[in-house]
Amino acid sequence: MRDSGMDAELQSLFEAARAAHTRAYAPYSGFAVGAALRDAEGRIHAGCNVENAAYPVGTCAEAGAIAAMMAGGGRRIAAMLVLGPGPGLVTPCGACRQRIREFATPETPIHVADTDGVRACFTLGALLPDSFGPENLTGDA
Repeated sequence: MRDSGMDAELQSLFEAARAAHTRAYAPYSGFAVGAALRDAEGRIHAGCNVENAAYPVGTCAEAGAIAAMMAGGGRRIAAMLVLGPGPGLVTPCGACRQRIREFATPETPIHVADTDGVRACFTLGALLPDSFGPENLTGDA
């Protein structure tokens, strides 16, 4: 499902993720990933995967984007885009789905792309159904 008619907000996420993808440090897997998110204030934060010789100790692109959001003062994810190579969809790993959930709601859109464009769109709830989130610990669930 290529999205050739991206709106401006999705296009800005795509461009930020594509730029981050080119900066990924993936000498061991050769699998470069970029991610970008829009926070609740409309700011874009990006990250890329960073591998380590003590494989698999490294950082996922989504975790890098979340860390950039936190460092920039953001606290809520309004939308995210993950960009990676290959014929299969590069969706967030299980650990990153939980990381995203900490700062997003089940309705938050998660877009999946490769360097040519958006391939699929999900809600976080579709990727992580019946998830455990901050409200479970505050009694607001």
